[in-house]
Amino acid sequence: MLIGEEERKRKMKLRYAMICSSNQNRSMEAHSLLKREGFDVCSYGTGAHVKLPGPSLREPNVYEFGTPYKQMYDELRRRDPDLYKRNGILPMLKRNYSVKTAPQRWQDNAADGYFDVAFTFEEKVFDTVIEDLNNRKHSLMKSVLVINLEVKDNHEEAAIGAKLAVDLCQELEAADFWEDSIDDIVAAFEQQHNRKLLYSICFY
Repeated sequence: MLIGEEERKRKMKLRYAMICSSNQNRSMEAHSLLKREGFDVCSYGTGAHVKLPGPSLREPNVYEFGTPYKQMYDELRRRDPDLYKRNGILPMLKRNYSVKTAPQRWQDNAADGYFDVAFTFEEKVFDTVIEDLNNRKHSLMKSVLVINLEVKDNHEEAAIGAKLAVDLCQELEAADFWEDSIDDIVAAFEQQHNRKLLYSICFY
């Protein structure tokens, strides 16, 4: 008998945020995979706007955070279905709107409550998340692990990064107290996968 998603989520101890720049590719690939694995997970971007590739590097498609993925999908499919299917944007947006309604901005997420782990996929995003957490009121004094796995912003690398994120989150879930074992977890992950991690502990 299959365990329902809500029941599996209740078995998870920690709450996770997957974060990239635009909440489109890397964070959403990881959000989708962790959600399927039963993790309690949300996702965010840290940029000023949501950017998607356009006809050229100088012509990106720019949206506000909160614009529904389905609206982006419909607009780009009308504009140039061949281009956006070929570069993977339409399949990505279709995946995204099956996971949640719209991209969300990390800096505006105070109403979503606290997270135990904030997982980023780019050092610039990692720095932004730490700066934002340090600027918030620390009323709870609850620790949050901010951890960065550098992942190139393309579909293939995002898929690899999401699987690695699941591996690391499973190790964090298995620990009695991640605060006591984070050094060992990170060292073992880096050795096994030959990938370097950055991490910091912040507070809510």
